[in-house]
Amino acid sequence: MTEPTEPTEATEPTASQQPAAGPAAGGVRQIADSRVLAALTHPVRRRLLDLLTVDGPATVGLLAERTGQAVGSISHHLKVLVGAELVEEAPELARDRRERWWRPTAGTPRWRRADFAADPAAEAVADAAGSLQLERQAALVRGWSAARDDYPEPWREGCAVATETWLRLTPEEARELAGELVSVLARWAARPVPEDGRARESVFAFAHSVPARP
Repeated sequence: MTEPTEPTEATEPTASQQPAAGPAAGGVRQIADSRVLAALTHPVRRRLLDLLTVDGPATVGLLAERTGQAVGSISHHLKVLVGAELVEEAPELARDRRERWWRPTAGTPRWRRADFAADPAAEAVADAAGSLQLERQAALVRGWSAARDDYPEPWREGCAVATETWLRLTPEEARELAGELVSVLARWAARPVPEDGRARESVFAFAHSVPARP
């Protein structure tokens, strides 16, 4: 695999060049390799993958600008993601042999902790990935609260939700509930974005359903 390097320019591709971005681009990629999961257990790498998924392909320079990270740091983290086959080069966007664009590989990463339970080291990686995921989700929600007033009026009320409830379920019912929650988000992620001229923002949606006690 090729190693990410800094391009000569860092301008956006035109709309005709830019491939469609978003979680629906390649369905789901089920991760069962702890080395791949370990590549995600860093907040910068997780954010880079999010940026490439939501905004589409980018150069090292563009990613450095968007994250406030040094170019060398971005190049290093991209190299890790490329090695894990989570990111790949988009050569069709390059305008010369020195310019390099990067995009996520097909499939939204998803994993189950149970798939790593046979190996204590792999299980530790899965636990770390789960902790990072929870921190990232909470940070994005807190970020919305802090930036709410920066959004146009139609976005400020009713577009975000916080809901919770207590249920009494069997293990089979809990798995059914989890599947339904995943299915609802997957259906919205997979829908073609209507070409109706209406402005759309990226929206982060997540759900948790866990055994717990008050």
